[in-house]
Amino acid sequence: MPTEIALLKELVAIPSVSGDEAEVARLLETAARQSGLDVVRDDASVTMRAESGRPGPILAFISHLDTVPPGEGWTRDPFTPLIEGDLLYGRGSGDAKASVAAMTTAAADVAARLRAGALLVIMGYGEETRNTSMPVAVERAGRIDAALVGEPTNLDVAVAQRGLMMANLVARGDQRHAGYAAQDGAFTNAIVALAKDLARLDGVVSERAHPILGLTTVTPTMLEAGVGRNVTPPVARAVLDIRSTPAWPHDELAAALGERLECEVAITSDRLVPCETPAGSGLLAAACRVRPELATFGSPTCSDWVFVRHADTIKCGPGTSRRSHTPDECVDLPEVSAARAFYARLAEEYLR
Repeated sequence: MPTEIALLKELVAIPSVSGDEAEVARLLETAARQSGLDVVRDDASVTMRAESGRPGPILAFISHLDTVPPGEGWTRDPFTPLIEGDLLYGRGSGDAKASVAAMTTAAADVAARLRAGALLVIMGYGEETRNTSMPVAVERAGRIDAALVGEPTNLDVAVAQRGLMMANLVARGDQRHAGYAAQDGAFTNAIVALAKDLARLDGVVSERAHPILGLTTVTPTMLEAGVGRNVTPPVARAVLDIRSTPAWPHDELAAALGERLECEVAITSDRLVPCETPAGSGLLAAACRVRPELATFGSPTCSDWVFVRHADTIKCGPGTSRRSHTPDECVDLPEVSAARAFYARLAEEYLR
């Protein structure tokens, strides 16, 4: 069995739901050390380092060790890695332990062959939550000139990634007995006020389109209102899931929504800003040289890319994104082996 597949099986066999990554981190530390890599495990990451001993750029391979909970609907044990044909089943198999296994083994493959600079491999915790450790891990790592984020992309290369901004849309009205509401000319029903703004959301910020990601979307996902069945509510709220693009910086997006909607717009999270690979990317050029058939695309999902957006960054990994978080999550094993080879060749090519 190829080393990357054996490591992937070991990783999947250890439950590592966000907040419970200690055991899988110890396993990865041991595997990296046995492969000859310098490795440090701390409260933010398992970080491996391969030095050429000569000046040059610093390339980082980045992914995460945590998974979402298994949930319901599985027809297999989510933490017993099972190979059926070319597929390996288990929670986290694609998102993102396949990338972890391929990156770790690729780093070991090229550690003694780097001709310039250094290769870092940073595996963080808590990426599936708002408590990701990657900002701390990146800060501790020091200089990073380029980064490859390992997430399931079927080995296509994401050159742009949507951001995520969350907001509460809040309407305020008058609490009345519902029987008298129609007799009060100055009366405002918070539910009706909120509904009018919800109807405005389609295309509310459509004048800016990103060439890869398209339009920013503003989607209501939760509603809250009501005191009693015969009482008009004084407050009605909707949660807005806003998937942004680099065409709309978050501060400008928040200001536009505040101006164009009648209700109060309260931003509750804006740290996951949109990202894109810089024009003239040296890392993307190197990836195209070693894998000319690769396709580029814009990713609709967020990742730790946001924490290395200062660097020349792309996102690429084995696995299918639509299988992430699902029952019977699985990954194509030929892609995992192909990822190991691609990562190794990319590191050598970029660190020439």
